[in-house]
Amino acid sequence: MKKYATLAAVLLLCMGILTGCGEKKDPMAKIKDLEFTVAVQENIPEELFSVVEEKKTQGFKMTYQDGGFLYICMGYGEQETGGYSIAVNALYETENAVYFDTTLLGPKPGENDGKKQSPSYPYVVVKTEMVEKPVVFD
Repeated sequence: MKKYATLAAVLLLCMGILTGCGEKKDPMAKIKDLEFTVAVQENIPEELFSVVEEKKTQGFKMTYQDGGFLYICMGYGEQETGGYSIAVNALYETENAVYFDTTLLGPKPGENDGKKQSPSYPYVVVKTEMVEKPVVFD
């Protein structure tokens, strides 16, 4: 009887070890949402604004640190017309990174009818708390 009890205990221990090792954490699992504000031109640090202006004709993704804050920037390059906007879908912290997801929204149908077609350079700059992790852009 003692042999069966010992064997059962060993089997249970092995099953526990084997099933416990199979569980893996998703490195992109959200830890917490980050509060942010969309920075307007007047509130973007001068040095950062100069870099954004220089890069705005091409698409860009970059970060900037200043005064205890993290600025996350996403530019979509030159667009044929105006009327574009950018939606920030998500900004959150994971175990290993900060995740930043945006979408470029085009002009509404008929919005540019009858107007002179001039290019635009949509970009967004968000300001959030300082987080010492890499930023993943989506």
